[in-house]
Amino acid sequence: MPPVQKRHLPELSNAGLKATANVVALNEYNEAVAGAIAVERALTIYLDKREIVTLMTLGNHPELLILGWLRNQRLVDDIEAIKAIQVDWETESVAIVTHQGVANLDKKLDRKTVTTGCGQGTVFGDLMEDIDEISLRQPVLKQSSIYALLNALNEYNEIYKNAGAVHGCALCSEESGIEQFIEDVGRHNAVDAIAGYMWLNDIDGSDKLFYTTGRLTSEMVIKVALMQIPVLLSRSGITAMGLEIAQKVGVTLIARAKGRHFLVYHGGELIEYDDLPPPRAQHRGRDTRQAPD
Repeated sequence: MPPVQKRHLPELSNAGLKATANVVALNEYNEAVAGAIAVERALTIYLDKREIVTLMTLGNHPELLILGWLRNQRLVDDIEAIKAIQVDWETESVAIVTHQGVANLDKKLDRKTVTTGCGQGTVFGDLMEDIDEISLRQPVLKQSSIYALLNALNEYNEIYKNAGAVHGCALCSEESGIEQFIEDVGRHNAVDAIAGYMWLNDIDGSDKLFYTTGRLTSEMVIKVALMQIPVLLSRSGITAMGLEIAQKVGVTLIARAKGRHFLVYHGGELIEYDDLPPPRAQHRGRDTRQAPD
């Protein structure tokens, strides 16, 4: 067997910051209450000295965020094409240096879509580009595995529990459970950071599940499909375009997932219902009092 060739990974800074700040607020009784709030920071992206866009982020995983952003924007296809990513919070900027520049950069930046959701995002290029070329696995997913993952996720969402105002995303598998969990002010930032983690560690998405606390929009489905992940799970709802794209590319789409409840909007034939909840009460909500004789 030939030796595995070592990848030439970019030089990365290590500029992660604390995601929350301590504050004091007044409650409904006019009492001082100590607590925490999420810290939202601006980070302007410079690609080979060219200003591209400014992201709003917690700043706790900035290098992973930028790596995943580059990949999901389809600006860079090969991680070895990136020489360095250096985050500098004093200037609120990140400098990305490539070895040979980015081909057709002007054309890619010319088409811009402002996406929905908190921490408003931007997608460059054609949002639907490469969709027809995506081919995903169609794994069977056990209902009991969905419940196990939802139960395990209760131990996460640390920033949300302390401060609120954030979304969380998780890379999961039936075998290993929660493999990576990242929170940020916008769900698109969190999914990009997961994508960066996968790219940096050369992780194949074909046997993974992706969980998000945010709604399943077209952007979320496209990004997960580009990461080759066949199952998308959310505690929130879906959009019509998100469903349309999931049907087109073959992403199993599960929403409103919390506790023992979920709704499968696409891929229902791939769910093995091996852990059905107790039967519903047959007469819930009815007036069961007997009428007088």
